[in-house]
Amino acid sequence: MRVNITMECTECHERTYLTSKNKRNNPDRLELKKFCPRDNKVTLHREVK
Repeated sequence: MRVNITMECTECHERTYLTSKNKRNNPDRLELKKFCPRDNKVTLHREVK
């Protein structure tokens, strides 16, 4: 049930993180606050397909 997903920064749109999630527990798109190396600050990252 776990799938690998890519996280994209909402500000600079750079895909910097790879993680996994359980589709049964989290059917919606995942949103996490992560550090963006391009902006050099913590920003919201969303799951992309």
